[in-house]
Formats: sequence, C-alpha cells, structure tokens
Amino acid sequence: MPIDKLLRETGEKFELDTYIRDLTVEYVPFTGTIKQHPYEKDKIILIVDPLSTRLAYLEFNTGDIGAADELPSLVTLAGDSVRMVRIWVKKGSLGIQSLPFIVEDTAERFRKKTEEKD
Repeated sequence: MPIDKLLRETGEKFELDTYIRDLTVEYVPFTGTIKQHPYEKDKIILIVDPLSTRLAYLEFNTGDIGAADELPSLVTLAGDSVRMVRIWVKKGSLGIQSLPFIVEDTAERFRKKTEEKD
C-alpha cells in the first residue's frame, strides 16, 4: 500500500500535530544551526543556511525562545556534520537579521570584465 494512502487511512492524531499547533498560536519557527552570541550571554545567533556561500544569520534574545527541536544534521561532502535545530520565537519579539558582505567597488570589477571581453 502506498505510504500516502496508509497515512490518510490511519486517522490518528499524532502528539506532534498538537505540539506544533499549540506553539504556532504564540510562536514562529526558525530553522538553522545555533550558536551562543559571542558578547551577550542572553542572546543566540541562528545561522539560517550554514552550508551556503552567502552567510546570513538571525539574532534573538534567549528569553523569547519558547521551545527548540533538534532536526536531522546536515553533512558536508568532506563528511563534517552541522547540527540543525528549529527554535520557536515568541511573536512580537525583536529579532535582528544580518547579511554580512565584503565592501568592494563593483563598478570597477564590471569594467575589468568588460575589458577582458574586448
């Protein structure tokens, strides 16, 4: 029997459904790998996509986090694993989103590429 049909026919309520439904009333989920803030002990940093070349992270107060769920880890091609979590942050809380970048003269870089083509 196909798995989707089996799941439809069970009709059971799973504890996980209730857990998530209750949390979504007051909290919003965010997923990534979590680190302690380097300077402020009452804050955490959540790296949204830790294997991406464009590093972005979110910063939250630990007091605003209502729950945390461990998710399956990510594994790099080199065999290193990255621990993933889902945190539930209270609605209305202040979060900071950061997208670090290297400052450079993109116009200069564009001119160089144009000159190379000529």
